[in-house]
Amino acid sequence: MEYMILLYSDETMSPDFAPGSPEFEEMMGEWMAFNQTLIDSGQMIGGASLAGTDTATVLTKNFDGIDAVTDGPYAETKEQIGGYYIVTADSLDDAIDIARRVPIPVGKFEVRPIAFRPA
Repeated sequence: MEYMILLYSDETMSPDFAPGSPEFEEMMGEWMAFNQTLIDSGQMIGGASLAGTDTATVLTKNFDGIDAVTDGPYAETKEQIGGYYIVTADSLDDAIDIARRVPIPVGKFEVRPIAFRPA
């Protein structure tokens, strides 16, 4: 079965390492190693890191055909979606185990079965 793992964290608490710095390279090394384990196990379907909420744009559609485009984020919250994975796992417990291994020290991870995904 396929699952989406949504990665939530407080983006104001994210480290501000410059790309190319030793700290940035160490952090990215952990992510790349984690991603490689998912690839090697055949569990990785896809995923991405998202740009900060200050870059978000929200499209609101209404039943009367009128829509509005505004600067984001969609909701003012302490935690934002920072990225996601789409994985294959034998069970919800296995998908939760994958989420536990995501290299974010503090955050929340929403694990949801994918109901339909076009081939």
